[in-house]
Amino acid sequence: MTLSSTAATAAQAAQDEMIWIEGGTFYMGSDRHYPEEGPVRRVQVDGFWIDPTPVTNRDFARFVSDTGYKTVAEHDPDPALYPGADPSMLKAGSIVFDPPTSPADPRARERWWRFCYGACWHLPDGETPLTEAMMDHPVVHIAYSDAAAYAEWADKALPTEAEWEFAARGGRDGADFPWGDELMPGGQRMANTWNGAFPFRDPDGDGDFGTSRVGSYPANGFGLFDVIGNVWEWTEDFWSDRHQPSEGSCCVALNPRRSDPDSSFDRNQPAIRIPRKVLKGGSHMCAPNYCQRYRPAARHAEMVDSATTHIGFRCVRREPSSGKSAPTGAA
Repeated sequence: MTLSSTAATAAQAAQDEMIWIEGGTFYMGSDRHYPEEGPVRRVQVDGFWIDPTPVTNRDFARFVSDTGYKTVAEHDPDPALYPGADPSMLKAGSIVFDPPTSPADPRARERWWRFCYGACWHLPDGETPLTEAMMDHPVVHIAYSDAAAYAEWADKALPTEAEWEFAARGGRDGADFPWGDELMPGGQRMANTWNGAFPFRDPDGDGDFGTSRVGSYPANGFGLFDVIGNVWEWTEDFWSDRHQPSEGSCCVALNPRRSDPDSSFDRNQPAIRIPRKVLKGGSHMCAPNYCQRYRPAARHAEMVDSATTHIGFRCVRREPSSGKSAPTGAA
């Protein structure tokens, strides 16, 4: 069940107004789920402003119109970064998800995902331009440098992993979800996650496969929408396999930020020296039977040059609150 049309309209109207997060101390991570989420540690973050929703196609279109910017997916890959790759295949494009329709579908797992020539933020499937109805969905096919370029243009920044998780929790420290410990309290869908058994697209589902309009599901306790599901969101932190534990129970990490790119490389692909950043929030493809990363503590590694059909972002500002109205995005 999504928000009423009136509530969704109100969420959209507030989209450009950033929300002040007072900051504070919380328990970051989880020791009850995936190994990379631990160990739990006490973290303190200073106050900051944050976008109430992920950046939309409409927002990104304004940025492109103003700057002429072209995303990573719109450029041919650099052969030097992909040793051994067939040069004829290094063409502009991005990664799209093509779900099987039933367990009888013969496609192997690696074929659920495919590199699609021409796929980019304004051609999500490589062929079909965005419709007006899609303009208020989160922008996707965004690599880290694309998100950083937008943030600079908007006089903002990308959140650290700690800032993002603190904001996403919405004041519910230690809870599995921003709304509590049940994925679907009272049977209500609280976020745009997979409807049915992943990876099979449910032909009898409610028709919301893929991204959804921002603000279509309830906000968390801080008034933020879509922190869970819809699209993964970039953070500033380089990836690490585990959190750095606090030095003793009395110690609190202040505004932690992992800034070492060398430690983020994928050890399973030693020839590829492309740093990885932390993604947060899960996406519309997270499902209880497959990937339970639709939680504030969850995290995922992504190479900075990667752009896919389920990665987007939101921005922050770290100037102190002065009692004034929230800053707006660049126009």
